[in-house]
Amino acid sequence: MLNLLDRLMLEKVADLHEIPQGAYNIRKNGQGVQKNTTANIDIINKKDKPGIDVIVKPYTKGESIHIPVIVTEENITDLVYNTFEIGEYADVVVVAGCGIHNTGSRKSQHDGIHNFFVRKGAKLKYVEKHYGQGEGRGEKILNPKTVIEAEEGAVVELELIQIRGIDKTKRDTEIRLQDKARLLITERLLTSGEQEAESNIVVELSGADSSAQIISRSVAQDHSRQIFYFDLVGSNKCRGHIQCDAIIMHKAQVLSTPKISAYHDEGQLIHEAAIGRIESEQLIKLMSLGLTEKEAEETILQGFLK
Repeated sequence: MLNLLDRLMLEKVADLHEIPQGAYNIRKNGQGVQKNTTANIDIINKKDKPGIDVIVKPYTKGESIHIPVIVTEENITDLVYNTFEIGEYADVVVVAGCGIHNTGSRKSQHDGIHNFFVRKGAKLKYVEKHYGQGEGRGEKILNPKTVIEAEEGAVVELELIQIRGIDKTKRDTEIRLQDKARLLITERLLTSGEQEAESNIVVELSGADSSAQIISRSVAQDHSRQIFYFDLVGSNKCRGHIQCDAIIMHKAQVLSTPKISAYHDEGQLIHEAAIGRIESEQLIKLMSLGLTEKEAEETILQGFLK
């Protein structure tokens, strides 16, 4: 059964105000607690290791799969292996948030390894939200790895979001695009205190007329540290664009490395990177409208991370 805290965490990481009607698998403190399938979407527990297989039938349209994970106890190290088979010409949304509530002195950690096979002509929107809370001294740690194979004509959209609360994270994303496959990644990240975050995104445009766009926005506050590594590898006629922008504040550190690698004379790859502070003119303008400096700063940051 899910208690009030569980429901609060589910709302934070998966925008769930109640148990969804479609396919879902809810994992709590290292165990599956609730699961539901539909006529077009099956969820099967793996037999050889922790995790699930999600199978979406070809031509499935307008359905969603929620696979949130919540950790509400200290001294938990959870590792799952999830595999997703998105059938030909399907069009689905997968929401995979993870939230940690830790009020103890020992760490709580969740690591997820997700493998997606997005078949010919299919569309996948994948949303991954990370959230942490709790006043204990125990660390809240999340380490996701996402590997995606997008077949001919597939369209993949990723939203990777982490706003406050996670002490350490290492996010690895590896994607391979075949002929005419398209990819959009939107990443939003905020760190504060002594938090550390690392994001590594590698996209191989191996198919003819494949395309990819990566947009990353981050805010680093206090003494936090962020590391970003982006690599677009064009081995065929393709188009790719990386745009990474960061606001740095206080004594924080941001290290950003966008890389483009072309192995075909019709590869068109672009990268842009910018790190800077909040401009004083922006603060003054908002403060002239009656906001305090702190309120003005928060308004700017919220707009930047949208």
